[in-house]
Amino acid sequence: MLNFISRETNIDFVGKRFVAFVFSAVLLIGALGLLTTKGLSFGIDFTGGTLIEVRVSEQAPDLGSLRQSLNSLELGAISIQEFGAPDDLLIRLPEQEGGAQGQKVAVEKIRATLDQKFETVDYRRVEFVGPQVGEELKKKGLYAVLFSMFGMLVYIWFRFEWQFSVAAIVALLHDSILTVGLFALMQWEFNLSTVAAVLMIAGYSINDTVVVFDRIRENLRKFKKMPVFELLNKSINQTLSRTLMTSITTLLALLALWGFGGEVIRGFVNALIFGILIGTYSSIFVAAPLLTFLNIRTGKVLTTEETA
Repeated sequence: MLNFISRETNIDFVGKRFVAFVFSAVLLIGALGLLTTKGLSFGIDFTGGTLIEVRVSEQAPDLGSLRQSLNSLELGAISIQEFGAPDDLLIRLPEQEGGAQGQKVAVEKIRATLDQKFETVDYRRVEFVGPQVGEELKKKGLYAVLFSMFGMLVYIWFRFEWQFSVAAIVALLHDSILTVGLFALMQWEFNLSTVAAVLMIAGYSINDTVVVFDRIRENLRKFKKMPVFELLNKSINQTLSRTLMTSITTLLALLALWGFGGEVIRGFVNALIFGILIGTYSSIFVAAPLLTFLNIRTGKVLTTEETA
């Protein structure tokens, strides 16, 4: 296997665990604070309403004037924002009375106003989600995240020992909360694709963590009298090349998606890029160092044959 970092590297990651824990604690407190104060900017997947994406003829339309014209239609709090290029606009309007028919009438009023203000209007998509569907999707999205994390917890528990399982689930929660906190900070739209990104981040993070844990378990059998701090450092350094190589190659693919994928998947890719970075950090500085507090020497370390 290609190693661009020597397996003999001896960086004291575990020695820096308290600095890493304080750094992570500050980030987590900030993320939770943002979630309780600013909250998430839920997309229509969760809130219900109508989303209209258009491209207009003007290169830099006057959003203030357009917002005033649309609000005069008395359709509720209408949101308008640029969607990538200045002439690409994303218009959100809340759920209207009268169900689907009411939404259809509201969309026609929006169309009439846009056609009056601009020479040409290219309607790229019109999406409608009812409020009951939005609430159901919100619950199912939450259940998907919780059940997937529970499944990973059980998997690590059976594959390793309870100490490893606790450390892995803490790292998973760390990555997921920080990713959601970033969306609260930037007020990016939080929709179903973002939930999918959080699940992918959890899977990526647990994969990185398992690689490190495998090496730790192997070294626990191999160096029975080596101090735990030294053994953990040795294991992290031995897997460092693989961890960084995987992260870099994944990021290269995501950067290509970010540059050429368009605004529709931009939020999804933003979440993945941040998640890959924070997941790599947590597998090195959070998950493995946590084992120093969990007495991994007291657990039974299974041999490869016993595990099979």
